[in-house]
Amino acid sequence: MSRPSSFSLRGRKAIVAIKDERDATIVRRQFERLGVDSIAWEPTEAIDFAPDLALIDDEFLPLTQPARRAFLGRCPVIALLGTETPSRLKLVFELDPASFLVKPLRSAGIYAALVMAIERSERTNELKQQVVKLELRLRSRRVVLAAVLQVMHSHALAEPAAFALIRKAAMEQRKTIEELSAEITAKGMLPRATG
Repeated sequence: MSRPSSFSLRGRKAIVAIKDERDATIVRRQFERLGVDSIAWEPTEAIDFAPDLALIDDEFLPLTQPARRAFLGRCPVIALLGTETPSRLKLVFELDPASFLVKPLRSAGIYAALVMAIERSERTNELKQQVVKLELRLRSRRVVLAAVLQVMHSHALAEPAAFALIRKAAMEQRKTIEELSAEITAKGMLPRATG
């Protein structure tokens, strides 16, 4: 299933925490043009929906409540920077922003920041899923090694031939090598080939 385009923002929901009314007006007006629903948010308020992104003014930092920081970790954050001091940037890094805008805001650059934040967040989520899969496969390598050693011993084969036999049996049975290896180590023998 294909994911929605990062370039299409219509219908997305954003929480906006901006202190300066001029900057807030610019964001609201640009969001209206782009079709983004913006909800003004004070970091002390509870959020009862899942936003697609968040714009957080650096003047609200640090977010002292861990629940607020954790909640923002589930959507891309765009930081609004007023000053570039090391201490302020350190607070901004705690939000793990996907993009940023420099204050005073202008309408130019808001669309690019939104698209970049959404795209970066989606790519990061895909990478996290890949890491989880690879970690699972890495942990299962012990099982594969044990199965290869068992097949080597029981069939008097070299390591490449034993692995090839397991791979062939896995393909015939439409299982992963890891699944079949777990069966081999549990049963103590290679399951019969179906073909």
